[in-house]
Amino acid sequence: MLLRQMLLIRRFEERCVELYSAAKIRGFVHLYIGEEAVAVGVGQSLREEDAVVSTYREHGHALARGVPTQAVMAEMFGKATGCSRGRGGSMHLFDAGRRFYGGNAIVAGGLPLAAGLALADRMRGTERVTCCFFGDGAYAEGEFHETANLAALWQLPLLLVCENNLYAMGTSLAREHAQTNLAMRAASYGMPAWTVDGMDVLAVEAAARRAAESVRAGGGPHFLEARTYRFRAHSMYDPDRYRNKDEIAQWKTRDPLDGLEGILRTAGAVDDGVIKRLEEDVTTEIDTAVRAAEAAPYEPVTDLLRFVTSTPGSA
Repeated sequence: MLLRQMLLIRRFEERCVELYSAAKIRGFVHLYIGEEAVAVGVGQSLREEDAVVSTYREHGHALARGVPTQAVMAEMFGKATGCSRGRGGSMHLFDAGRRFYGGNAIVAGGLPLAAGLALADRMRGTERVTCCFFGDGAYAEGEFHETANLAALWQLPLLLVCENNLYAMGTSLAREHAQTNLAMRAASYGMPAWTVDGMDVLAVEAAARRAAESVRAGGGPHFLEARTYRFRAHSMYDPDRYRNKDEIAQWKTRDPLDGLEGILRTAGAVDDGVIKRLEEDVTTEIDTAVRAAEAAPYEPVTDLLRFVTSTPGSA
C-alpha cells in the first residue's frame, strides 16, 4: 500500500530524529521527510531484478526498495546486524541481495556506478533497469554530464531520477543553475526527459512506470525531474538559515502523505479506523527495529580489516 510505505518512511525518519537527539545515532544524518512520494512512486515501477543506486539521503529509498526496517535501523546504530554490518551508517546503506547498491556520501558519486551496472546489463542482453537517484546539487557535477552523455551514446538501460528539492545543501537552485528547467537540459543529451510533481505519489508512479517500461523495452536512458521539497534541514547539523519559514510552511501544505490520504478518503478506501491501524502497525514495526538494534552487537575489533584487506594466499 503506497500510504503505508510513505508512512513507514516518515515515522522512521522522525524516530531517527529522536534517537539522534538521544545520542544513540551518531555521525551525519540526512532525513527524507517531505520527499517520500518520490522513492515510493518510483519503486512501484521497478522489478526485483532491477538495480537501485542512491545518495546519502537514502533511508527512504532503502525502505521503499524492501530493505528490512530492522536492518536499516541496526545500520543507523552501527551494529553488526545492519545491512552494511554497521560499517556504513546512515549514508552507506547497502543490500546486494535486493540489488540496492548504496548509499553514497559523495555528491553525484553514484551516477558512474549506475552507468556501469546498466552497461553490464546491456552487454549481457538482460531486460533489467538501473535506477539512479540523485539531487539537483549532483546535476551541477561533472559526473552527471559524463554519465548522461555515455548513457545516451551507448543507449544504456538507465533511469535517472533527479530529486529536485530546490536546495543543494544551503544553495538554492536559482543561485546554482542558470537554466533551472533540469529536464529540458537533460533532453539535450538526446534522451527522453520530463518533469513530474514529486509531492504526488500517483503522478510519480505513473511517470516512473512510463519511463521504466520504455527503458526496459530498449528505449535507452530516460530522465525524470521530480520537483519535491525536504521539510527539514539538509542534515541534523544544519541550522537551516537559508530558507524562510513561509516557504517551508507553504510546501508543507502539499505534504505527500496528506495528499494521498485525502484521495483515498474521498474514494472511500480509508477512514479514521484504517489510518489508526496503519499508524499502530508502523509504530510497532519501528519499535521492534529499535529494540533489536539496541540489543544487537557491534562487530568485534578482531574483524576490523575484514572486507578491507585480502586474506594472505587467497586468489
